[in-house]
Amino acid sequence: MTAQPAPQDGRDGTPGGPPARRGPSRLLKRTLSKAWEGNIFSEAAEAAFWQVLSLPPLLLGLLGSLGFVAEWFGPDVVLAVQADLIDISRKAFSENVVTQIIAPTVSDILTVGRGEIVSVGFLISLWAGSSAMSSFVDAITVAHGQYGVRHEVWQRIFALLLYMASLVLLIIGLPVLALGPDLLPNLFPESWQPTINAWIGTAYYPVIGILIVLALTTLYKLALPRKLPWHRGVPGAIMAMAVFVLSSIGLRLYIGWITTTGYTYGALATPIAFLLFAFFIGLAVVIGAYFNAAIEEVWPSKLTKRQRRRWRRLEMEKAAGKNRQRDTGGTAARAPGEHPTADLPTESTRSWDRDRSQG
Repeated sequence: MTAQPAPQDGRDGTPGGPPARRGPSRLLKRTLSKAWEGNIFSEAAEAAFWQVLSLPPLLLGLLGSLGFVAEWFGPDVVLAVQADLIDISRKAFSENVVTQIIAPTVSDILTVGRGEIVSVGFLISLWAGSSAMSSFVDAITVAHGQYGVRHEVWQRIFALLLYMASLVLLIIGLPVLALGPDLLPNLFPESWQPTINAWIGTAYYPVIGILIVLALTTLYKLALPRKLPWHRGVPGAIMAMAVFVLSSIGLRLYIGWITTTGYTYGALATPIAFLLFAFFIGLAVVIGAYFNAAIEEVWPSKLTKRQRRRWRRLEMEKAAGKNRQRDTGGTAARAPGEHPTADLPTESTRSWDRDRSQG
């Protein structure tokens, strides 16, 4: 009597059960479930802690390094970037956070920090500044169930390299964003310049938002040891952007309301507000990673060419091993239900299951 394979149900894991729904409700449920199981609030709090500690080293590396590229863009590039950073910060943070924390920190670094760019202290600041990036990389790998795949020491070094690459891109990109709106209209005829200025004023912040989404998408891809296609990170990046914008608006409204009630935290009010903003940044990035992981679970991505080549190589190696064991009188039977892709990433195993059930 030939054993019949158990009916495949898609995702719910119950043999013979009805196919699992793959709509938005299931996606939302899986996202919240995975985030709760992964202790998302602790991960966001850890990220917030390291963001606060990493802010002065980040600004030291960024603004200090801009002094070396000032001759490319002009002597006023550092001051323009400073004004742009503070202006953008006012869009994201409350006014007291900007005036009491961000603006003084930027001013101090511009006053005394530029000479420290070639010092040992700057090298130490690189390591300290990469701590926030390391916490994000850890949280993203946990969300996808890949924490521990990359060696812990290499993962920390990888976060440092990722941070340094981001720093280089910011050093090049921020002067363009700061000076571009003023220089771009000069490239057009004088009669067009008022229209170009109006377009730039309208599109400036949406363009910055798009660039942030693209940067988050790249982070979601690079952070994983077993990488997914780049476009798979876009939904999580959009989710992260939406979560932060909504939470920032809500927090600003809450701070504005609580100050009108007369209740105050005194001298701790500004640091607490800054910590809350940092917490919501961490929460947004982490929940975006869990959203991507839930999408990958509900709608697995297809095998890449590299994974297919590795799948075929493993099949050939296993077949050769079976032949060798048969020649030596050993047994090489595969355990019931074992995947031929057991050593491949989880996404590959799920795709093999799906193809086998459809075939």
